[in-house]
Amino acid sequence: DQVYAGLADGSIDVVIGTHAVIQSGVQFANLALAIIDEQHRFGVEQRGALRGKGKNPHLLIMTATPIPRTLALTIHADLDLSIIDEMPPGRTPISTKVIPPTAVERSYMLIEEQLDLGRQAFIVYPLVEASDKIEAAAATEAFHNLKQVFYRHEVGLLHGRMKPAEKDAIMADFSQGKFDVLVTTSVAEVGVDIPNATVILIEGANRFGLAQLHQFRGRVGRGGYASYCLLVCDTDVPEARERLTALERFNDGFKLAEIDWKLRGAGDLVGTRQSGKSALQLMEDMSPELVELAQREARTIFEEDPELRQQQYQLLAQRVHMLHDARSDIS
Repeated sequence: DQVYAGLADGSIDVVIGTHAVIQSGVQFANLALAIIDEQHRFGVEQRGALRGKGKNPHLLIMTATPIPRTLALTIHADLDLSIIDEMPPGRTPISTKVIPPTAVERSYMLIEEQLDLGRQAFIVYPLVEASDKIEAAAATEAFHNLKQVFYRHEVGLLHGRMKPAEKDAIMADFSQGKFDVLVTTSVAEVGVDIPNATVILIEGANRFGLAQLHQFRGRVGRGGYASYCLLVCDTDVPEARERLTALERFNDGFKLAEIDWKLRGAGDLVGTRQSGKSALQLMEDMSPELVELAQREARTIFEEDPELRQQQYQLLAQRVHMLHDARSDIS
């Protein structure tokens, strides 16, 4: 309550928070700048709600893996783009390999070798419990098996259904080296920094999205050691295999975002869908030069007649109203 009051009366100048700052009960005296990290973890309406807490505040969004809609907005809309394309000093590119389920046991040998060198490993599963509908291995079941596989080492378990305090304790233990192998689910996608971890094995990798897999891969290779990402693919679906092959070939998040865009579509640039075919079908085939020309023309028209009241802009005004509605937002 004290924090809420401080935000409302302006006595707090800077607040760092989670999705909680988006809640309707949170009021800002004068929100001028909103910075959203891991932008792909927020929906369009959530980002719009945060912007709506101020009078058109400046917005800075940060991500290592832009979602298709965001990449499209950087090309087609008024978003300025800054790219940091250099690896931090001392880090080396992560070696990524797509493997079939039959090669998983061989991958355990690589993990064992790294553990013997004093390194640590993640093993990721797509579900917390077994499902009849989705044939995916569950972390809670695999944990007991992996304790036998890596019997000379300490194995820990982390999943999203644990209480926050329990999750924090497990991550602290893993960070301090009390666990050598962490069996986990998507809860380890972001916010985990273990410089000593050098291998991540992702079971059922085809069940995760491209951006999500790239985030997983970023959990290793943070300490300057040679690191490995092993993607277990248990399907022959062409799109899934293409997605995993892209990860095998590229470490660049923006290149992967471009591939993701081509595979899934950009979604609605003036709506809330963040993937899928856009209602603006022509835009997907436009060259950057043509888009830049269109942007200049649009700015000229806006400066001359921002409400499109002049007769010469009536057809344009009708088209704009057709594309935009009350839910439109380019957050």
